Amino acid sequence: MFLHNKRLMHTVRVDSPNPQFGQLLLEQFGGPNGELAAAMRYFTQAWNEPDGERRSMLADIATEELSHLEMVGQAIVMLMKGSPASELDKVEGDYLGDLLDGKHEDYVALSTAAPASVLSGGGPALTDSAGNRFTADWIDTLGEPSADLRSDIAAEARAKIVYERLIKQCNDAALKASLNFLMTREIAHQQMFEAALASITDNFPPGTLPGDERLGHLYVHDSDGSGPSSPADGFALAERHKGEWGFELDEDPIARAADQTIL
Repeated sequence: MFLHNKRLMHTVRVDSPNPQFGQLLLEQFGGPNGELAAAMRYFTQAWNEPDGERRSMLADIATEELSHLEMVGQAIVMLMKGSPASELDKVEGDYLGDLLDGKHEDYVALSTAAPASVLSGGGPALTDSAGNRFTADWIDTLGEPSADLRSDIAAEARAKIVYERLIKQCNDAALKASLNFLMTREIAHQQMFEAALASITDNFPPGTLPGDERLGHLYVHDSDGSGPSSPADGFALAERHKGEWGFELDEDPIARAADQTIL
C-alpha cells in the first residue's frame, strides 16, 4: 500500500523558469537512467527476491526513487512556468502569437526546445531529453540476485553521472541544491547495493553453473600489438587486479582455435 505524503524529501526551488534546462532534466524523469526506470527496476526485483533483508532494501530504495521522481517532476513544472507550453491553454484565440507578442519574446525560441506543449501542457512528459518515450525495455531485471545487484550498482553509477552533468550545466543555485541532493542519494544507493551483493556468499560467477574451468581462467590476447600498448598490457592489468581468480595467457588464439585443445 502506498500513501502520498505531500512533503517532498527535499524542498525543490527554482530561481527562474528555464524551459531549455527543463528539457534536459527530462532525462532523469522518463529516461533510461532516470527515477521512474530505477523505481520499476527495483520493485520488480524486490517482489521476486526470496531474501527478506534484500527484499526490504530493494522496496525501500524503489519507493525513494518514486519520491525522487516527484522532485524532478516538480522542478520541470517550475522550469516551464510562464513558457508557451505552460501558457498555451490560456490562449482564447487560435494564434499563439497573441500571447507571445510583446509579452514573452524570450520564450518564443525556447518553446521549440521545451517538452512537447501539445501533450504535456508544460508538465513533465514520460520521455528522455531527446523525446524518446519511456519504455519497459529500459528495465533490465533478470531475476537472479547477484546479476541484478551488479546491474543496480551500474545503474546508480550512470544516474550519478547524469546528475553530475546536469549540475555542471545548471546556473540556478536553488535548483542546483536539489540536483546535488539527488546525485548524492545515488551514491548512497550504490553503496547499499554493494552491501547487498557482498551479503551473498559465493556471488561470483552469477548463477549456479560454474562453466568450463579451462575457459573461465583464460585471457585471450587478441590485440595485434600495432598500438601504443605492449602486447600483454591487458593481461598484465587483469593479473594485477585478479584477486584469487588468476588467468592463463593465450598468446596465439588462432592456433589454439585450430588445435581445439580447450574447446
